[in-house]
Amino acid sequence: MGTTFGNTARRSRGDDRFFAISSLVMAATVVGGFSTQLAMGRSSFGAPPLIHVHAVVFMGWVAIYVVQTWLAATGERALHRRLGWVAAVWAAAMVVMGIAVTIGMARRGMTPFFFQPAYFVVMNTLSVLFFAGLTIAAIVRRRQPGWHKRLHYCGMAVLLAPAFGRLLPMPLLIPHAGEAVFAALMLFPLAGVIADRRRSGRVHPAWGAGIVTLIAMQVAINALAFGGPGAAFHRAIASGTPGAALDPLAFPPPPGAPLITGRAAAM
Repeated sequence: MGTTFGNTARRSRGDDRFFAISSLVMAATVVGGFSTQLAMGRSSFGAPPLIHVHAVVFMGWVAIYVVQTWLAATGERALHRRLGWVAAVWAAAMVVMGIAVTIGMARRGMTPFFFQPAYFVVMNTLSVLFFAGLTIAAIVRRRQPGWHKRLHYCGMAVLLAPAFGRLLPMPLLIPHAGEAVFAALMLFPLAGVIADRRRSGRVHPAWGAGIVTLIAMQVAINALAFGGPGAAFHRAIASGTPGAALDPLAFPPPPGAPLITGRAAAM
């Protein structure tokens, strides 16, 4: 019995260590992606106010995720629970801001030239909705740490897509830039599966649920974007604006000037 308890305790510590370190890797991926954008002159602090609010909200979530993961890993359960309710409200704000910025960019004709406009609006919208779904599932399972941590982790993986969109050579990946970003973010849950297998010889079922959800997200993005709903959605939100000039299912032409987020066609 003592040996079993010791093995369980070691697995729990290994679990906490994996998620704590992974949270830093995820945060570094986000910071690296957006810092690279700024360093290359493709981002500007002169972007519209909505873009700045969006950035604060999404970077705030990254900070909350890192803090929450480390609080759990260091045994600060009470503070972790209190901050968790703040995080729940914050996640709702993320959905609102994510969709608002997507609509704003579509109306201004700011679809990145390596995405079709319909794909861009569907991808961004479904991404934040699936993030919300995984986050809600994690909250519901908050009394089951194995599920709670892994579902939150998969939700966070969804949010890495914009960072990978800035780190990967997106123009060279046309017409499969979206699939390339998805493949990159899937490395994180796959790392979780491998970590589980090495620690205990078993894989927690939450990984299966999370990975299936992420795959369903990508399948839904492709199905809706390249079918009638995606084009209709783009036309509806872009009607009467400069974005209406873009063919929803055609790649926009590359810009004649450097891409600057918030000012020209940029991701």
